[in-house]
Amino acid sequence: MHAMQYEITLPADYDMAIVHDRVATRGHLLDDFPGLGLKAYLVRERESGSPVNQYAPFYLWNTAEGMNSFLWGPGFQGIVRDFGRPVVRQWTGVSYEEGPAAAAVPGAATRRRTPLGEAVAPGEAVAEAVARHAREARRDGVVASALAVDPHHWELLAFTLWAGPEAPADEGERFRVPHLSQPGRAGLRRGRQW
Repeated sequence: MHAMQYEITLPADYDMAIVHDRVATRGHLLDDFPGLGLKAYLVRERESGSPVNQYAPFYLWNTAEGMNSFLWGPGFQGIVRDFGRPVVRQWTGVSYEEGPAAAAVPGAATRRRTPLGEAVAPGEAVAEAVARHAREARRDGVVASALAVDPHHWELLAFTLWAGPEAPADEGERFRVPHLSQPGRAGLRRGRQW
């Protein structure tokens, strides 16, 4: 599993209806994209209490070929054409879990990034994080959750989809999910991934 995200931070007075229209009219284009586990179309808006207006899609890929086909194909080129070329972050997936609300349509998501300190060996720190992730994914309202690592910056990333319109306030950065493409979600391998 490969996790990927880019963030397009927009001006404070940007008409976010443009982003919502983009998702409504183009979101379905990845509903059957080969190699894609899921894509959560994430939005944050200042008028809803966010510090920024932002479009920040998050992807879980089943295959590197699918991810590469997207990045070098027409889908991502539309982003580049409309917003400029964003920095694309990638993480190595280490755990994926379906939650108790797996059958629900997610309305919210959270992202939490945590540095892996130097005091603990990376393998030990990641193993502890995977065990914690498995417990956290069993909480009420969790649709699905992924844990990934950026070994360049030694950072853990926990990404969780939540049932309902709001995510818990203490779970990290919060986003709304106006659409979810999930052609290969059933193929995302659950549990620890090494």
